[in-house]
Amino acid sequence: MKVSALMVLAFTGLFAATGLARADECADASDQATMNACADKALKASDAELNALYKQIQGRLKDDADKTKLLVAAQRAWIAYRDAECDFASSGVAGGSAQPMITLECRDDRTQKRVADFKTYLSCEEGDLSCVLPPAN
Repeated sequence: MKVSALMVLAFTGLFAATGLARADECADASDQATMNACADKALKASDAELNALYKQIQGRLKDDADKTKLLVAAQRAWIAYRDAECDFASSGVAGGSAQPMITLECRDDRTQKRVADFKTYLSCEEGDLSCVLPPAN
């Protein structure tokens, strides 16, 4: 039993150190390929947070098909806007090695703003007429 616990602690430490090394790699990135990969990693993390919040919102709307339909339409339109806006914002470096990073950083920024919007929806106080979600149970 002690050996298993020690192995778990060792692997946990190894994975934590690997994560820190990757974080340091991004902070100290000096080549474009690494910067692009780090921007992609950041966007994936933001997208994961956004998707988790989206599922929470869908859960709160499970009894309201009309609002659910509006949410889906709004999210699809928002994704199209985000992608088009960031394609435009990165067009100044079109074809260059930095374009993926600029596009991804823009999408990450827009996604973080959408995350903030979703958090506002989810934390809305009962009685606030601007609330689009029913209160949490």
